[in-house]
Amino acid sequence: MTAHVKIMAAGCRPLSAAPDLTIAAGIARGLLKFAVSRGARPSDLAARSGMDPADLCDPDGRVPFERYAALMRAAKSLTGDPALALHYAEHVDFSEISVVGLLTLASETMIEAFDQMNRYGRLAVEVEGVGAGDRFVHSHERDGYWLTDLRRNPNAFHELTETTFGRMAWGTRQFGTTPFVLEVQVTHDDPGYADEYARIFRAPVRFGAPRNALRIDPAWSTHRVAAMPRYVFGVLSERADALLRSLESNRTARGRVESLIMPILHKGEVGMDAVAGQLGLSRQTLFRRLKAEGVTFEGVLDDLRRRLAEHYLTGRKVSVNETAYLVGFADPAAFSRAFKRWTGLSPKAWREAA
Repeated sequence: MTAHVKIMAAGCRPLSAAPDLTIAAGIARGLLKFAVSRGARPSDLAARSGMDPADLCDPDGRVPFERYAALMRAAKSLTGDPALALHYAEHVDFSEISVVGLLTLASETMIEAFDQMNRYGRLAVEVEGVGAGDRFVHSHERDGYWLTDLRRNPNAFHELTETTFGRMAWGTRQFGTTPFVLEVQVTHDDPGYADEYARIFRAPVRFGAPRNALRIDPAWSTHRVAAMPRYVFGVLSERADALLRSLESNRTARGRVESLIMPILHKGEVGMDAVAGQLGLSRQTLFRRLKAEGVTFEGVLDDLRRRLAEHYLTGRKVSVNETAYLVGFADPAAFSRAFKRWTGLSPKAWREAA
């Protein structure tokens, strides 16, 4: 009980983002290449993130969001650049890494470009709490015109806020000299490089705000984009629609199991019967579906514990004992044995190497 109170008081809990969320391989590949250009070694990035470069060949392929998050954190560490997410947004054009970026360039106006971001944004990155609904909403408020990002639990990975808003700020500059962003609000605390926020956004930034939002110049809503022929817009839309259909059809039994396990993992009481019941399946049906994907329930549980343990230890925000608790081990010694089986290193050695 003491450990539980201590952990929750420190704000530490299992990752909130659903583990079956994915991101376009092109975005992950763009980040990897950018980190390499900043001095990181590809082999080190792959080892720390669990991201196999071979999985990034197809830019429209999908990779787990949590692996992308691990890649971003590894890249920040290996390049020594804590503001790497902002710099990635600044230096790598969205149209070079995502079909969604191409669609925005082919849109007639800026407001249409944002409509495409809402319609096809999941092709770039799936985020928690949005699903098929709009991630970005526009609102006329007393102090101006606001664009708000509705993704849930954004502080679990504030770097996504940085790349998203950073691209909006930099991407609009190719279409005019009038500032697009007039004010920035982000829910996370100052990460220690507020000067880079000021340089990139060229607007006041409020950290620890109640929402992630940009106050923008309303004149931009009708600003003409059309950087590509309208024919290209039609072709890209057809491609994006096909990719969306594929994304919806590829939901896995493993992903659904992990999404149910994660919130209760720290309790150490994760059973196949209970999970099957929550899915509305019999134990045998769940067994067959997982088997068809080449995994077992025990294997999924073991792999999830490994990935989360690596994440917590790399983040250096919790102790080894607290990490053991968070991934469902009542006995720290048992956790240490499992971790060495997973990685070949003790938890302490892993943290020192990370």
